[in-house]
Amino acid sequence: MSTSSYSPDLQLDISTRQIMKLTLPISFAILIPQINFITNNIFLGHYNEKALAIAGITGVYYLVFSAIGFGLNNGLQALIARRAGENRPEEIGKLFNQAIFIGLVIAVIGVLSTWLLTPYLFSLFIDDADRLQQAVQFSKIRIWGLPFLYVYQMRNALLVGTNQSKLLVFGTLAETITNILLDYLLIFGHAGFPEMGLNGAAIASIIAEFTGMVVIFFVIHRKGIGKRFRLFKDFSWDTPNLKLILSLSSPLILQHAISVMSWEYFFLLIDSHGEMALAISNIMRNVFGLFGVITWAFAATTNAMVSNIIGQGKSDQVWPLLRNIIRICTGTALVVAVLVNLFPHAILSVYGQSGVFVQQATPVIRVVSVAMILMSVAIVFSNAVLGTGNSRVTLLIEVAAITLYTFYVYLVLKKFFLSITYGWMSEWVYWITFFLPSYLYMRSGRWKGKII
Repeated sequence: MSTSSYSPDLQLDISTRQIMKLTLPISFAILIPQINFITNNIFLGHYNEKALAIAGITGVYYLVFSAIGFGLNNGLQALIARRAGENRPEEIGKLFNQAIFIGLVIAVIGVLSTWLLTPYLFSLFIDDADRLQQAVQFSKIRIWGLPFLYVYQMRNALLVGTNQSKLLVFGTLAETITNILLDYLLIFGHAGFPEMGLNGAAIASIIAEFTGMVVIFFVIHRKGIGKRFRLFKDFSWDTPNLKLILSLSSPLILQHAISVMSWEYFFLLIDSHGEMALAISNIMRNVFGLFGVITWAFAATTNAMVSNIIGQGKSDQVWPLLRNIIRICTGTALVVAVLVNLFPHAILSVYGQSGVFVQQATPVIRVVSVAMILMSVAIVFSNAVLGTGNSRVTLLIEVAAITLYTFYVYLVLKKFFLSITYGWMSEWVYWITFFLPSYLYMRSGRWKGKII
């Protein structure tokens, strides 16, 4: 690897080639963590159904903190992409360094709150004493991966925001190989390792996140990216940039946190429907995450490209860009939805559960496939709003969507105790509510002239 020759153009165009050049590596980078989640659940499904059920609650709980980092990452990415569009590389390292500060502080808060509050929180919803104990124990182990995850997420913002997304693959490959190997060894106790079951999956994930972080920073160093943007050269408190990041990212952090907390609420309500319903919903989370990878990648691309194009002073190109991204993203989601509906049994059978399990899960996966199509449109427009620098608008939209979502799942799963098939239709409610105001805001043009 060269240490200094890798210097791609920081300013982007709106061509399909440029869109795919950014999106495909991002898809791969998002795919790998999803594969890690799915690998955990496949192994745990073959271990026993109780472990698979518990992984649903604990996985979404960790996802709450992951989403907080994702919000910070999105805000940082928009800022880095804007500086890249303005051709101001000297500012990129300053932003990155301050984001690392913020991420590590949030990680410490996450670890402390998990150890102090999780037993009480889970006890409010989990009636089975054994399931409660295992869920708390798993979460207290799993949360130690948070500092590595946050630093790892910041590198996403750096590479995507500076048009170097293809380098994401190195860290993500290292992470997934480590996770799969350690899942096999630690969950079942192979090759002389102790049989740790659910806790083995937690330890495997922590080590995998650490490995991915180390590998990608080695790549950044070898490619000369750290030198180009002066990463860690001035690793001191920078109040102006700190405030700028928090101003843009704090609404996103809150937005993503409440979004995933509502999903945790959804899973905790499903707990009263039994272990099979909980296990099915855990798999639906995997399916939604796996097949939504490309959609989330297009969302990240939208954020970076919209901010970059505006930074170049080419606001008139934003709508042609969005039409192009929507065409590709929604077309891909339609293909995926058709495949999911044609072969639901093939997808569900890999988790090693009974025929009754697959039979009950099939209607749910059909509901999820429709939600993926709705998401493919809504998420692009919401990330376009983010790319304009108006993160407070996306927060208000999120609050409206989550309010309707939470009210719906309470009525369906708690008050009327309907099947989880109807419960998963809450995703339809969420994405439709998310789409409409995002679309109207972009059409209004009120974002033009926003300075970040």
